[in-house]
Amino acid sequence: MILLAKVAIGFGTTLAVAGAYTFHQGVIRVDVDEFRQGGSHVHMWVPAAVVPMALRFVPKHHLNHASMEAREAMPIVRTMFHELRNYPNTLFVEVADGDQHVRVATEHGALAIDVTEKGEEEVHLRVPISTVEDVFAQLEKSASQSDIRGGKDEWN
Repeated sequence: MILLAKVAIGFGTTLAVAGAYTFHQGVIRVDVDEFRQGGSHVHMWVPAAVVPMALRFVPKHHLNHASMEAREAMPIVRTMFHELRNYPNTLFVEVADGDQHVRVATEHGALAIDVTEKGEEEVHLRVPISTVEDVFAQLEKSASQSDIRGGKDEWN
């Protein structure tokens, strides 16, 4: 009986640590609601730590191609997202035009994008800033490795 209790405690502790690690960067939240007949209602919550891990499984030639396409913008985007950490709860853009409304802000360390059209649809996106920084770091690493190889990949 004691052995069973030790196994249960070990399993529970492992599950708790794995859950804490998975959610340590936060959650990417995507909510899409269409208010028309037969409209879609999509609500996804994905642990943000999954995205950088998933990038490791992307074939190198695809990652190299993406990094080459974004090469000029990478330093700007990296700096922008790094600086967003200094503005934890800030409204950057808010545009209202009739029934349409767009809002871009930071909320508690996440980039928040909200697009609404009254009576038609609503889209809400929350992405932790640290996740975007990790993705761009991996793209930059891929670009620098491509430079070391002479820029040759399967796309050339």
